[in-house]
Amino acid sequence: MEQRAAPGTAHTGDGTAGDGDVRRRVPRTDLVLRDPRLSAAVRRLGAPVVKAAVRRAQEAARGGGIAPEQVPDTAVALLPGTAGGLRPVLNATGVLLHTNLGRAPLSAAARRAVQEAAGPTDVELDLTTGVRARRGRSALAALHERVPSAGAVHVVNNGAAALVLAATVLAAGREIVVSRGEMVEIGDGFRLPDLLVSTGARLREVGTTNRTTAADYAEAIGPDTGFVLKVHPSNFRVTGFTRAAEAAELTGLGVPVVADIGSGLLAPHPALPDEPDADTQLRAGAALVTASGDKLLGGPQCGLLLGDRELIRALARHPLARALRVDKLTLAALEATLTGPPTPTALALTARPAALMTRAGRLASALAADGVDAHAVESAATVGGGGAPGVTLPSAALSLPEPYAAALRTGDVPVVGRLEAGRCLLDLRAVPEEDDDHLARAVRSARDAAEGRR
Repeated sequence: MEQRAAPGTAHTGDGTAGDGDVRRRVPRTDLVLRDPRLSAAVRRLGAPVVKAAVRRAQEAARGGGIAPEQVPDTAVALLPGTAGGLRPVLNATGVLLHTNLGRAPLSAAARRAVQEAAGPTDVELDLTTGVRARRGRSALAALHERVPSAGAVHVVNNGAAALVLAATVLAAGREIVVSRGEMVEIGDGFRLPDLLVSTGARLREVGTTNRTTAADYAEAIGPDTGFVLKVHPSNFRVTGFTRAAEAAELTGLGVPVVADIGSGLLAPHPALPDEPDADTQLRAGAALVTASGDKLLGGPQCGLLLGDRELIRALARHPLARALRVDKLTLAALEATLTGPPTPTALALTARPAALMTRAGRLASALAADGVDAHAVESAATVGGGGAPGVTLPSAALSLPEPYAAALRTGDVPVVGRLEAGRCLLDLRAVPEEDDDHLARAVRSARDAAEGRR
């Protein structure tokens, strides 16, 4: 007598149940969530994130990709490391301050400071007196100590915000005198002229693209002038028949000089002799310097304002300053950056090419022993992040076949390199030495996927 399949179950003809039976054997969500690993993950990541991983595992079982008994293990494997969507990345591009990778990586000290500040803090409270205190006073004091030539300092949420606040306070409804050669685009389609005009100021352009003299500024100054703006063209260079007036040449024109140095260098750096710094600009007579905190300073995203005491006070008390203020996590990271050990950016800037080549050779030898087509090669790194245009830093890289680039980007710990002459280069200047083992493991993990693409 022919054996009939149970209702809703496909018969395979070999005496085993078909897809319908498999689907019925997929465990319910509430049962899967009783797994201690997943119940702990709910407390760490939140129920929606864990349930989403469980649903993906259940769908894989219903589709025949895994056995129903594997749903809990698969769900655990699918859990993200954190509840946030951002993934840690190893920056092997050779660009120290890669905008798409978040620019400056924070130091270990800054990361610990952020973690400590995540709970209740005394950000605006004097614990001795029990009354309200100046917000972020210790971070501001640390910044002022690093640039004592400033009369006072203030911090907002990014470099563009610092310039917007200055333009609003000093030149809303008035003119800003600026060189045509310094009307830059700051990235992603945002242009400096548009940013300044949005504050209600009018721009008075002087000079030409390649040459602007102090006399050009002087002729444009009038009773309607709010300030003279000097902008460091931080992401390009104009060479040849050029001339640019320095801040020191403009300080006697009867109006404030605002210097937007962009990259956040607080004092001269021997590796970057042509990069403007806050201390030099202030000593040259600039009334105000604006800069970013997440570039050469090596800190969190924020905007720095340094300069005349009364001007800083006016900026800090303007209603717009409230909308542009930074949170306690940024203040904590900034202070630790200013007072703590050298930042990853500072270490990358001063890394010795010979030491980088030694690391690359060691990695290449270990990977070649495992059958990976890996070689140590000389490389050239750049600062990036709108700093030190045209400056190259001798470096060393791990050279791999081109298909490794995509395989490394999509690994468990993404590694982003660059393609050059048909090879994937993993430049080590922006990779801390303590991450070399992680880099090697990522390459080994990517090997099968990369070799399959060849």
